[in-house]
Amino acid sequence: MTALSVNLNKVALVRNTRHLGLPSVTRAAKLCLAAGAQGITVHPRPDERHMRAHDVHELAALLQDWPQAEYNIEGNPFHNLMDFVRALRPHQATLVPDSVEQSTSDHGWRFPQDAARLQPLIAECHTLGVRVSLFMDPEPAQMAAAKAVGADRVELYTESWASACLQHSGTPSEAAVLARFVASAQAAQAAGLGVNAGHDLNLHNLRPFLRAVPGVQEVSIGHAFVGDALELGYAAAVKAYLACIAAAPTATARAPTPGLSG
Repeated sequence: MTALSVNLNKVALVRNTRHLGLPSVTRAAKLCLAAGAQGITVHPRPDERHMRAHDVHELAALLQDWPQAEYNIEGNPFHNLMDFVRALRPHQATLVPDSVEQSTSDHGWRFPQDAARLQPLIAECHTLGVRVSLFMDPEPAQMAAAKAVGADRVELYTESWASACLQHSGTPSEAAVLARFVASAQAAQAAGLGVNAGHDLNLHNLRPFLRAVPGVQEVSIGHAFVGDALELGYAAAVKAYLACIAAAPTATARAPTPGLSG
């Protein structure tokens, strides 16, 4: 089964509009984990527009009480990510090439351009016992290069799939976009990488994605999840996403799990 990691950035974003500590990020995490989420994701940016440093540390402490769940910290390793990795040693560090000015992540790493500067940081993560996932565009030819710099997994950037579902639902264009993700996942697995996915996945587009794309080990979902939780509540939203994942067993069971660290 594909694991669901809930990204709580938007909970922190709402919290930051007041000075009352509401809604609570740690309370949200507890409710999601109690409902069955297999992980928590945070993406603390240098300007602390949503997740703040104390949130990242408090969630790390909270997850000590949930040994079955994974902690995934995302971010640019050339900004503030490595400080958190060194201090907290999360289960997974997802390296994302976002700029300080970006409102959200919008592209993946490029090879060979980014190889030399990423390689020592990936090696450091491994020394700390942290699994490394690289945020990547769905380009099959880039997957072997991601493995060559030491990555354990790739997180396929799924915004193009989400857009295709909205704009080209049921058309050859939508099918062509999905085919790129299938080919990218196959290329990643052939190179010995695990496959994660994230960005704009939701209850509408998640199931067809997982049915088609082989071996997705984890999805990280935040924006749509928090929107659904506003209507359904955290626990019901988690259960809805888990049901969506459970209804898409074909592709997740198709490929054997590659050998990975972590």
